[in-house]
Amino acid sequence: MSTLLFSLGRWSYRHAWRVLIAWILLLGLVGGSVALLMKGTDNSFSIPGTEAQEGIELLNRTFPQASGASAQFVVVAPEGSRVDDAPLRDEVETLADGLADVDGVSNVTVPYDEMVDGLISDDGRAGLVQLQFDGQAMDVSDDTIADVEQLVADFRVDAPEGTTSALGGDLFATSVPALSIIEAVGVLIALFVLIVTFRSFAVAWFPLISALIGVGLAVALIYVSTAVTTISSTTPMLAVMLGLAVGIDYSLFIVSRHQDQVRAGMDPEESAARATGTAGSAVVFAGVTVMIALVGLSLAGIPFLSTMGIAAAVAVAIAVVVSVSLTPALLGFAKGRVAGWGGRTLQRGFPTRRRARSTDAANADAEAPEPAPKATPMRPNRWVMLVTRHPIITTVAVVVGLGIMAIPSASLHLALPNAGVQPTSSEARQAYDLNAEYFGAGSNGALVMAGTIVTSTDPLGLMEDLKAEVEDIPGVERVALATPNETADTGLIQIVPTTAPDDPATADLVRELRSHHDEWLDEYGVDLKVTGFTAVGIDISDRLGAALLPFGIFVVGLSFVLLMIVFRSIWVPLKATLGYLLSILAAFGAVAAVFEWGWLAEALHVTRTGPVISFMPIILMGVLFGLAMDYEVFLVSRMREDFVHGRRARGGRGDRATAIAAVRSGFTASARVVVAAAVIMFAVFAAFVPEGDSSIKPIALGLAVGIAVDAFLVRMTLVPAVMALLGEKAWWMPRWLERLLPHVDIEGEAVEHERAHAHWPEPDYTGALAADGLEVRAEGPGGSDIVLFRDASVRLADGGTLLVTADDPHSARAFLLAVAGRVAPTEGLLRVSGHLLPGRAAWVRAHVGVAELSGSDAPLTEQRRALAGRTRFVAIAGLDTLSGSDRDQAAALIRDAAAGVTARGHALTIVASARDLASARSVLADAHRTPTDTLVLETRTPAPAAADTQVIPS
Repeated sequence: MSTLLFSLGRWSYRHAWRVLIAWILLLGLVGGSVALLMKGTDNSFSIPGTEAQEGIELLNRTFPQASGASAQFVVVAPEGSRVDDAPLRDEVETLADGLADVDGVSNVTVPYDEMVDGLISDDGRAGLVQLQFDGQAMDVSDDTIADVEQLVADFRVDAPEGTTSALGGDLFATSVPALSIIEAVGVLIALFVLIVTFRSFAVAWFPLISALIGVGLAVALIYVSTAVTTISSTTPMLAVMLGLAVGIDYSLFIVSRHQDQVRAGMDPEESAARATGTAGSAVVFAGVTVMIALVGLSLAGIPFLSTMGIAAAVAVAIAVVVSVSLTPALLGFAKGRVAGWGGRTLQRGFPTRRRARSTDAANADAEAPEPAPKATPMRPNRWVMLVTRHPIITTVAVVVGLGIMAIPSASLHLALPNAGVQPTSSEARQAYDLNAEYFGAGSNGALVMAGTIVTSTDPLGLMEDLKAEVEDIPGVERVALATPNETADTGLIQIVPTTAPDDPATADLVRELRSHHDEWLDEYGVDLKVTGFTAVGIDISDRLGAALLPFGIFVVGLSFVLLMIVFRSIWVPLKATLGYLLSILAAFGAVAAVFEWGWLAEALHVTRTGPVISFMPIILMGVLFGLAMDYEVFLVSRMREDFVHGRRARGGRGDRATAIAAVRSGFTASARVVVAAAVIMFAVFAAFVPEGDSSIKPIALGLAVGIAVDAFLVRMTLVPAVMALLGEKAWWMPRWLERLLPHVDIEGEAVEHERAHAHWPEPDYTGALAADGLEVRAEGPGGSDIVLFRDASVRLADGGTLLVTADDPHSARAFLLAVAGRVAPTEGLLRVSGHLLPGRAAWVRAHVGVAELSGSDAPLTEQRRALAGRTRFVAIAGLDTLSGSDRDQAAALIRDAAAGVTARGHALTIVASARDLASARSVLADAHRTPTDTLVLETRTPAPAAADTQVIPS
């Protein structure tokens, strides 16, 4: 992957205008589609398979006038009068008549209806006008809402002086998030941090431009997708928040690496390509981890949350793609002017020279200048010196401190947002408060019980009996309504709890009502279901709470496996995973302290303390996971690189001093960019807290605190302390596990390897094969390593023929598989058709054919494709095992393959293995080929039986 990103970075640098215009055109195209395809967002929540959802579906079928969205108009009479006094009563009834005529309003209930209890407050000053609409909230048209609001406005004009009123209820319980000037402040802080980090005004804009284009495209795609799926209004805001943060950070990593390289004297074009191949690989890895965690939100089984996770993952994916393509293009505009204040570069402000472009893209990719001068070693960072000198004290202090921060998380309660968390300036919030003041907190979250009563011979009597049963349950304030529908086949009971809809006691009441299901089914023959807006929210919260554990296991398990693959260690992933858990608990604690306990609530403009939005924990866990792994990889990969170099310098031995030195040097090299990235992330997330939407506030606060804790306390304090305690043991892994895990190049090792040997074996080498000190190992008995061959060195011109022989046939076969890109060499250098392995193994596998000729075990007809295909390079095993017609057929196939390649203006290169060289030469002679060289492999002694070793093509 890193070599592919290297090529992409170089191409983008050279074609900067094309890349920039392409992204702008794509943004304009998708943005223009929004006006044509967007259908708007939907804030209604549903959760298939729950009792509340089944109850709503029952009401939709049999009691439609009670199943749609609802609203309440609260009227408070002037001081000293009652709501049922004239003329206020006349105005209320006139309003009700007008509302009943509005298209889309199915039912209006006035406070004076004798069939419904509790619509006039105990003191008589307040009354409720209840409205029922056709369909759910998303089905209520803007025209219907506008007509209702106009009638309410007319009522206020005609009502007696001193009358107070507010329109609210379930239909208005959710608000549509919107950006404010505060979010712009977060972007400005990010710009300031970038200027300080890069010491350049010009370069500081590059990450912002990249992030803004990515966010714009992601949000446009989300709104276009409303044409085919339901999207909540919170989704675009979450995409903006995540896309902006990760977009800036990902571009920052690439630009920072590029600037460091240019300051060290590297050619700007070469540097941009290398930065994209190295830092860009880490960016792709980090982005993939965030996306996996976000898509993992679907584990909760809640459609709107799954959609939200997928949309956010798309935003992160776009941020990654934009970062690795547009960022090097922007660097192409700057050329050598990226060093910034105080930076030095070999080319200041001059365009880089354009090298002669080869018609072969692979050769163009192989272009490289001489290796750049090494940067002057940096002095160790004072902080990491202090931490690594006192690792035990540091570790204990951080763990205890974060444990204390996590204490409030034990009191964290979850619920769906309602009008009670909206700003006090919101009319829906005013209606919520008036309702709670005059009718009790539970009047804002009425529960509904519904069931089929078709078998009852006395529907009215049955409903009265059920009403009496429900009223006896603790937590029920009153039963406002208990009635059958018009066809007397479905009964409905409207229950007003004593507590608010987001109060945990209300959730307990719902569970208590459901616990009587079997009892009432046996006694009355009614299958009652508890439903309604409040019950749906409680079911969603319960489902999310139940999903936290499997999701946590998924995320933690994923992080552990991914980091094992990256760092080839057991202790490093374990430490990283435990650090992530500490960060999550501390973030939960901060959210609970603010939104539950009220700490700093006024300063952060939290209008009402209480439960936080239900999906905050699962989103926070998913997003923070990816970001934490991002910082972990960026810091620890540099430590590992320095440890490996230090170990090599000591002859392959790594002791405690080497390990601690690597921790200090790796930290010092990475700290600046990690600090900048964390500060930017914190600023972007924190900007959504003071004036953000009530649904976004707790998520933004949790992410801001989580980023600060994870970056500064966990990754930059706890990690070096623990690494210092572990010493060289930090990089230990069982050999069997290391063989089992795949190798992933996330720090661009393949790119660095390729560029370091760009002129090997000599400048402008055009031969088909070059190898120096090549070695391949295989797994032997008991899991031990066995060297199949070592110190293989060879040069083979294009169109030449090489015969490879060894005492052990496994060794010769291993050499052929290594040349064909099927087996990675364990030591040495290998170039095939201009491509350095193992970095370019994918290209080599696609262009080098392998033919296994071993008589009856592999009929020659199966090898025709390898021998007679369009490839110019063929590796052949078993030439000396053929006889008779098979031998003649093999020679004919080689002749045909060579003729086909020659007809295309090239020459066929052959590498063949054989123990009997004379027999192999005879077959080649019949094929009109003369070996140009013979390679005798140095193998281990004695040669093992075939079952002793296993060479597995990669």
